[in-house]
Amino acid sequence: MPIDATLIAVLVILFFSTLIRAVFGFGNALFAMPLLAMTSIGLKVAAPLMALMAVVLSFSILVREWRSVDFSSTWRLLVGTLPGVPLGLALLRSPHENAGKLVLAALIIGFAVYSLLSPRLATLHKEWTAYPFGFIAGILGSAYNSNGPPVVIYGTFRRWPPERLRATLQSYFLPSGIIIAAGHGLGGLWTPTLGWYFLACLPVLALSMRLGAFLSRAIPRGRFDRAVHILLLLIGLLLLVRTVFA
Repeated sequence: MPIDATLIAVLVILFFSTLIRAVFGFGNALFAMPLLAMTSIGLKVAAPLMALMAVVLSFSILVREWRSVDFSSTWRLLVGTLPGVPLGLALLRSPHENAGKLVLAALIIGFAVYSLLSPRLATLHKEWTAYPFGFIAGILGSAYNSNGPPVVIYGTFRRWPPERLRATLQSYFLPSGIIIAAGHGLGGLWTPTLGWYFLACLPVLALSMRLGAFLSRAIPRGRFDRAVHILLLLIGLLLLVRTVFA
């Protein structure tokens, strides 16, 4: 396929979305999907492309930072996620989908604003607290493809340092990402066009990952926490706007 304006736009979008993921460990899909939907590749290419990119990103970050993973929290989050998935699918099929998105947006915005304004947050010390956060992530992930914020909020309450937050998020996202990508393949969405875009994006992904790794080390701990809360606020506002004006 030729190098055209569409390919350049896709590469630029994926560069900056990958940068967000490499620095913070989450947020790339909510940034990229609305922009990719505005290009001519269509959602049938954009959705599986982002799923494949997510698997590569999670694996790449884990290879570099696996020693920082909180495995005891990871498996509890995954166990908690499983019963939440069917409830999320039921919510997706219900006539109250937009209401659920508005509640999700309000929760994310509320937590982000509270975190930015409050000097101190409560700290979760018990390992079992991962289960309810995983359960909520399962509901929101299957209903709205938004399983990241509950896990990020959990990590915030656990006072994870930046490297542990990024690494543990990837250990949670990688299994779910593989399942989603495989589902796209079984659903017939893996096409030659998708393969071309995937291969074309790999060099850009590698460059963005390298830059993101540098930036993540350069951000001080206190400023990283604040940046995470600002990113959550932006994600909540984006979800709110998309829901209201859909």
